[in-house]
Order: sequence, then structure tokens, then C-alpha cells
Amino acid sequence: MTKPRVRLDDLGAWLIKGNADLVDLAARFASEPLVTSWCVRPGYRARLMRAGQPVVFWASGSRGRLPYGVWGVGLVTAAAEPGAPGQPWSVPLDLPILAEPDRVSRLLLRADDRLAALEVFRQPQAANPSYLTVAQFAALQTHLPT
Repeated sequence: MTKPRVRLDDLGAWLIKGNADLVDLAARFASEPLVTSWCVRPGYRARLMRAGQPVVFWASGSRGRLPYGVWGVGLVTAAAEPGAPGQPWSVPLDLPILAEPDRVSRLLLRADDRLAALEVFRQPQAANPSYLTVAQFAALQTHLPT
């Protein structure tokens, strides 16, 4: 059995992804720029999610269409909840989506040596949630609006 990769002592933030090629995230967030819940895969990571932990929203999709990358930063508001049998879990959130000019593009983040090894770059197809280490989250915050 392999050792889990996420450790609470080095968890900077959870990262949840949404694919804008499958769902019109831009339109959704234009009308409702607050994420209150998102699907996560059952497992040890979902069981580690707790109220007060930072969470980052990562928009993905065809790289030429929109400025994909970090679209929001907020907090987990409660533990992840199991869905119906065979369904994903969901995690309650208070996650405001950034105004379009404030979103941080994946190109900018990938160019930052402190963020080039983000799990979302190494395993973009991995299930939610992904994560950032304490150092990675601190580096990300230097790119966010104040």
C-alpha cells in the first residue's frame, strides 16, 4: 500500500477543478459567482476536508478558448458529504469566483518556478480534490489580487 500524498501538516489548500469544455463555467459564474458545493471523489482526500481549509477553483479546458487557471479562492465550510450509492461526494464551500481580469492564467502559474510542479500540472485528469502544499499556496497568493 502506498503512503497518501496529502498530509494535513503540509496542506496549503485544496484544489477543485471544473472543465469549461463540458460546462459553460463562464456563463455559470457570470450569473452566480459563488460556489457553495462541488463534487469530490470518495477517498482519503475527501475525508481530510474540513471547515476552514482554503480551497482554490481551477478552470480547465481547451487552452485556446479561455484564460484557464485559478478562477477563485475560498474556504471549505464543512466536511465532504457522501452522495447516493455510486455517486460522487460533495463538499460545502464558500468559494467566490474572481472577476475575469483577476483570474490567474495557467500560463503565468506554469512560468513561476515555485508553482511549476503543481499536481494539477502533473496529473490534470486526476479526480477532485487535488491540493497545493503550504509553499505552493503561499506562492499562488502572490499572483492573486489584494
